[in-house]
This record gives sequence, structure tokens and C-alpha cells, in this order.
Amino acid sequence: MMGGMEVAIAALILHFIPTLVAMLRGHDNTFAIFLTNLLLGWTVIGWIVALIWSFTAIRRRVRA
Repeated sequence: MMGGMEVAIAALILHFIPTLVAMLRGHDNTFAIFLTNLLLGWTVIGWIVALIWSFTAIRRRVRA
């Protein structure tokens, strides 16, 4: 059986999946995605928005 601490850690990891995806992909708006996830992630719609945003295309800057 999982204790309360393990459940809380698992819930935090699941809650911040959009932020983790953005960080792993090197998204330009990782901090904005984190804030959206932090402030609106408790609503299902806010979490879905952050998740979709974390999977959007990343623009690579061309160095001249």
C-alpha cells in the first residue's frame, strides 16, 4: 500500500507533466507553461491547455 507521501508525490508529478514535457523538449515558453500549469492546472481545462501548449512546435532560431 502506498502511504500519503507517495500519493502526494505521484499527484505532483502527474500535475506537472505539461511542464516536464516543455522542459524536456526545450520549449521557448517553458516558464509561461509552468505558470499556466501552476495557476490553472488544478482546473482540467487549464491542465489540458498547458499540455497541448507544451507539445506545440518549437521555433529554432537561425544564427546568421
